[in-house]
Amino acid sequence: MTLVDRLRRIEASIEDLSSYFDGTMATTHTITINAGEKTFPVESGSSLLSALARHNIYVPTACGGRGLCAFCKVKITAGAGSPNDVENARLSPDLTAQGFHLACQVIVNGDVSVEIPPHLLSATRFRGRVVEKRQLTYDIVLVAIELIEPTSITFVPGRYIQIEAPVTPGVDPVVRAYSLASRPSDKRRVEILVRKVPNGACSVWVHDSLAVGQEISFTGPYGDFGLSTTNAPAIFIGGGSGMGPFWSMLRNLDGLDDVRPITYFFGALTQRDLFFVDELRRMQKDNSWFTFVPALSNEPADSSWTGERGLVPAVVARCVDPGTYAQHEAYLCGSPGMIDACVKTLTAHGMQAAHVFFDKFA
Repeated sequence: MTLVDRLRRIEASIEDLSSYFDGTMATTHTITINAGEKTFPVESGSSLLSALARHNIYVPTACGGRGLCAFCKVKITAGAGSPNDVENARLSPDLTAQGFHLACQVIVNGDVSVEIPPHLLSATRFRGRVVEKRQLTYDIVLVAIELIEPTSITFVPGRYIQIEAPVTPGVDPVVRAYSLASRPSDKRRVEILVRKVPNGACSVWVHDSLAVGQEISFTGPYGDFGLSTTNAPAIFIGGGSGMGPFWSMLRNLDGLDDVRPITYFFGALTQRDLFFVDELRRMQKDNSWFTFVPALSNEPADSSWTGERGLVPAVVARCVDPGTYAQHEAYLCGSPGMIDACVKTLTAHGMQAAHVFFDKFA
């Protein structure tokens, strides 16, 4: 157990027992995780999301517990009651019928039994220091964080972390998810790609305020996005900061032999939205299994660009042999609109839906 974990456990115990010191004993309830794998007391009225975090169980949330992202869904087998309107709006009827709730919307007013996926139980809270901040395009920056506590991280390429951005002093940090772009072999350092979103609290803070040398906290790793263990040819599709998980995967494979064929379609508006192009073309030159296809959808017709033009779904349809879709797997990362359009194209050409994997940005 790390020092940070010990301190948070002490803090949780103090909060659970604090009512003894003011002469009134608040009602406490028991949270049971995975049929008794872990249990702990929680004061009545706490949100399940915050109660789990106080006991070092970091359920992901991209909206900071406001009920907007549905990342914090967990299966509750006892003690939750009926889902509220927020949950009904963001969870399918099938999920609510199975007992899924949003942890941020569940207020603990009795004993609660929760099923937590094993990969979430292994998520950790990290403290690190920014050692590099590099502008890749006008709206995308690379941030590299050297770990302080704990000092190492283990992850599979494709996973993500949740950055805690102290946007407003005295107010709980804004939490946002970013794919890990670093090599998994570099266990003492993580990298993320952050696109500046207009009025985006976390991304604006990262671009305008976060500085090299500054300490930062995050939790993770999270997710199940990543390469399968098959030998099927793979299609990668992702533009902008959606390159994050692919940059991690490709650097992890760079220089290896006997790798399945991989074609990476990188969608952008114009040439100024491209980055890591030289590095990816070098990878293509050095690795017979890799093909890089940048595609521009809004490049001026009279520019010097000689590569592919058009929206990514159309470019994929032009470049992939029509008779091979059924043998391929596809990996997509980016906005819901882009992913939905690409899935439609891929499946219309014969790719099995079960062979399409994606990470949709909230």
